[in-house]
Amino acid sequence: MAEEEEEGEVPFELAQMTPYESGHAVPRWRQRAGNKADDVPIFSLQQPSMLHDFAITEHYAIFPESQLVMCPMNMALRGGSLIGLDSAMVQRIGVLPRYAEDESEMRWFKVPGFNMLHTANAWEEANGEEIILVDMIHINLRTGTVLRTALSLESLEFGVIHQGYVGRYNRYGYFGVSAPLPRFSGIRKLDFAMVGADDCTVARRDFGPGCFVGEPFFVPSNDNGDGNEDNGYVVCYTHKEDTGESQFVVMDAMSPELEIVAAVQLPARVPYGFHGRFITQAELLSQQK
Repeated sequence: MAEEEEEGEVPFELAQMTPYESGHAVPRWRQRAGNKADDVPIFSLQQPSMLHDFAITEHYAIFPESQLVMCPMNMALRGGSLIGLDSAMVQRIGVLPRYAEDESEMRWFKVPGFNMLHTANAWEEANGEEIILVDMIHINLRTGTVLRTALSLESLEFGVIHQGYVGRYNRYGYFGVSAPLPRFSGIRKLDFAMVGADDCTVARRDFGPGCFVGEPFFVPSNDNGDGNEDNGYVVCYTHKEDTGESQFVVMDAMSPELEIVAAVQLPARVPYGFHGRFITQAELLSQQK
């Protein structure tokens, strides 16, 4: 959560796009007390796209509209997939003020060739005139120009960061290497300060033939922070398909090889593609109050 976030509020959640035929999504606020604020339906989607994830900054929510679209009739009438690909649709990014009461303030920016499923982070620069969406996408809200810079030569997904930096500038991200989805063959650490180079990768861990991993998650070593954003651990589940062995793996996030410092044998595998979150002891205790 961004530090600038106002007391008493939490980030958006994204409701299901129902009914599918209407082609709209419903981002909404939930207050800390559990009361739901008014919905903000978005009817300006080109199609009922698979808006699976979004990012926030201090003042905006950012929604990637990809070529992955919902096809309920294909599933109902032909037994096909609920999700299809519309290769003729131009991808866009929607920017909505976080305190908007309706979608009249939504702005859409065309980003051809940009199919984002999961967001890692976003922040504002130039006194709020520019939005940076980690991939890297630079959106100038004043001129309407959009620039895109590749972060890596590899196909990366499920990017995560230190959660204390959500919505504001951060330097490091941790991504899975597609093998293909939902399996990952390894983990990469990227340094966003290196944007413009051919590859922002500064650390890597591959798990070998036949061993795949799920979504990584970053766990800081000190909840209070010590000035080093990457001081902590990258955790994930691994699975060896030839032996059926599964482990929970802990890696040193500051090591160039993402050195494994601990591995816990699991009694059963965790399916690929599952999202996760690390809950601290303090967070668990706070829920008991």
